[in-house]
Amino acid sequence: MTVSFTPPSAAYVHVPFCRHRCGYCDFPLIAGRDDLIADYLRALRVELSEVSEHPELQTLFFGGGTPTHLSPDQLIRLFSIVCEKFRLADGAEMSVEANPLDLDDATIDVLVEAGVNRVSLGAQSFDRAALTVLERDHQPDDIGDVTHRLREHGITNRAIDLIFGVPGQSLEVWERTLDAAISLEIEHVSTYGLTYEKGTAFWRRRSAGALQPVDEEMERAMYASAMERLSSSGFVHYEISNFARPGYECRHNRVYWQGDEFYGFGPGAARYLNSTRSTAHRSVTNWLKRVLAGESGIAESETLTPEQRAREAVMLGLRQTAGIHLETFERETRYALPELAPQAWDRFLQCGWLVEDNGFVRLTDEGRFLADTVTAEFL
Repeated sequence: MTVSFTPPSAAYVHVPFCRHRCGYCDFPLIAGRDDLIADYLRALRVELSEVSEHPELQTLFFGGGTPTHLSPDQLIRLFSIVCEKFRLADGAEMSVEANPLDLDDATIDVLVEAGVNRVSLGAQSFDRAALTVLERDHQPDDIGDVTHRLREHGITNRAIDLIFGVPGQSLEVWERTLDAAISLEIEHVSTYGLTYEKGTAFWRRRSAGALQPVDEEMERAMYASAMERLSSSGFVHYEISNFARPGYECRHNRVYWQGDEFYGFGPGAARYLNSTRSTAHRSVTNWLKRVLAGESGIAESETLTPEQRAREAVMLGLRQTAGIHLETFERETRYALPELAPQAWDRFLQCGWLVEDNGFVRLTDEGRFLADTVTAEFL
């Protein structure tokens, strides 16, 4: 019997170049090696040769790294290579992550010409001191300037990332950053607590006592303030870290949270095809050598069992504010959600981290802050 394969309608392309690796960043990237961009584009074409029949995409996301670190000519080449293999559906979402300082008019023109209709800016803060700690090279005014110019060029789906819990950051400073973001009248805001991932410069500095993390109580207050301020300003809190004007939720990220399959290309990129999750080599140079030598760039793969898919669906579904519809979950996975972790289920309901409501289970406001703890019990 031949099993048919339905191509995913979402694709992620990892562009692993930056002018500087910020101290908190643990993403697969390489800084200060623009000499490798041409090889990367050649390798990307090789990797994309695996795709046949020109699938139609509903979402296409270029992340990094910093895709806009590429020159306008290199960006044109990047978009051409990818769009040779995929067709974009009418109304498709095409997103690009960007550094505010990269978006001069020439670069924005390239994005518009390629069909990009959503730009996500690594703003991180509107406070100069916080930007210095985070090793960002832009200033607060640059963010507003870029969001306005994007709109002038016709890109009206503009997102920014913000980081809270920065050493030395007070609640008042964080709230000023939130207010500054709201004042820009943008469409999407993501808020992330600063993390100290092992191997990063920040992790080493914290271990040496050179960086003092914000305490957990302050982080909770900052997250609560983000929920209150953004929600009261018309943003829908649709996922733990994400807020959007109605109709501007990130469609590509919803592919992940709904457990749908997707393509992934580039170093460190994940893909989910035929119930198999794969991840490419994180080392940019290793990935380049392997792919250009005709070898696979994939470092590891795992075909998920039905139970693993069900447990993963809990972890991903609880990230969404709407939560998980229990009957639908059981019908699609053949598992009753409470049975996957019965003791944790009862405990989380009793302590107020989970709540059942009209056939759904979702995280409470308290539970959202502890989402990793809650979802770990179901994995």
